[in-house]
Amino acid sequence: MKKHLWGIDLGGTKIEGIILEPKENPETICRLRIPSGAEKGYEHVTGQIAKLVEMMKTASGLKPTRLGMATPGILDPVTQTMKNCNSVCLNGMPLKADMEKMLGIPVELANDANCFALAETLYGAVKEKCPDARVVFGVIMGTGVGGGIVIDNKVWNGKQGIAGEWGHNVLDENGELCYCGKNGCVEITFSGPALEMYYTKISGQKLTMKEIAELHSSGKDVYATETINRLTNMFGKAISTVVNILDPDAIVLGGGVGNIDALYTEGLKELKKHIFNNRVETVLLKPKLGDSAGVFGAAGLVA
Repeated sequence: MKKHLWGIDLGGTKIEGIILEPKENPETICRLRIPSGAEKGYEHVTGQIAKLVEMMKTASGLKPTRLGMATPGILDPVTQTMKNCNSVCLNGMPLKADMEKMLGIPVELANDANCFALAETLYGAVKEKCPDARVVFGVIMGTGVGGGIVIDNKVWNGKQGIAGEWGHNVLDENGELCYCGKNGCVEITFSGPALEMYYTKISGQKLTMKEIAELHSSGKDVYATETINRLTNMFGKAISTVVNILDPDAIVLGGGVGNIDALYTEGLKELKKHIFNNRVETVLLKPKLGDSAGVFGAAGLVA
């Protein structure tokens, strides 16, 4: 008998848990969330995860045999400690080992971009539009820029745990300095905050990315159009490297910036200019699951 799928999405401010039935179109048995309290430190966060699992047990009457977890960073395969986490209290900590000890069950970890890619592959846009896809690249373009790889319905983490991390490839050596220490990487070039900064620089005005996109669509603001043109141009160059190396069947664009329609038209044209092929057969997809992707992908880790 197949076991129910238990997933935890560990976010910066909240922790969400889900229990799914183990089938192709799974029904949700239980879904709960509590604050992470990351500002209170690592021990508090792990305690909150354990607390949420107990709440899920009580609400469902079930017990997990395995748990999948989406994390805001990467588990280093060598040191078995967390790295690159924006919830900094997790960095350097043996999260997987600690949670397995606390819960008494195996725990599978993957970063949030990988879980986004897996969720859209198993339950979302890829399943709906490209059900035969074997290789999927999931992109999150919002406050930061990240990516995840799914091959044959399984997350590919890579030898160092950094597979899919295209956000810190250098795109413009003369660009702005990123917190990663490099100038002009993808994230500092066209993440949401980076594009807002660019708009302010050329226009003298401070607007949100949503407002900039709306002004571009209206055709009434040349600075907004220049900003969106920068996005589509740089996106085409950056994603072409991924396509040349990985040649995925589908790319799913998540995050706030991923909602901008021009990426699926002008961005696709820019991709065609830069890949090592005379056509683009890679499908660009809008995500279907929205904010649910993280927790669904976490459960998918133990599918």
